[in-house]
Amino acid sequence: MGTRAAEGTGALRPQRSWDEIKPFTKAVADALVRFDPARYVATLSRAKRAGKVFVDDLRNGRGATAVAPYSTRARPGAAVATPLSWDELDAPLDPASFTIETVPRRLAAVGDPWAEIASVRQSITSEMMEQVGLSAQGAPLAASR
Repeated sequence: MGTRAAEGTGALRPQRSWDEIKPFTKAVADALVRFDPARYVATLSRAKRAGKVFVDDLRNGRGATAVAPYSTRARPGAAVATPLSWDELDAPLDPASFTIETVPRRLAAVGDPWAEIASVRQSITSEMMEQVGLSAQGAPLAASR
């Protein structure tokens, strides 16, 4: 849970370079926007993101910053970036309720949703790259032929 909204993360085996993954995540973001533009947006502008799911492919490049799980945020109440399970996203959530006071109790009660993340063995396959219009190296298919 971020400071204003839920943020999704996918764990991948480190088999592809940043230069291969970056165009893949951009293609997936663009595909979601084409699929349902009333629901998804891939634009950084906050005004255009209001009321929509922001699909952020910008965190997928070397040197891009991201907030580490369980890190405190410079916010009133010392909010904590808190991993959630998919099941928890069914109910309304208040990002401000995840603080240095509440997160330890939460972990004791429900455990760490990311406890097994290091054992995830998924990767982006060449077939997945092709499904979003990219060669296995991340170049647009039309340009790679």
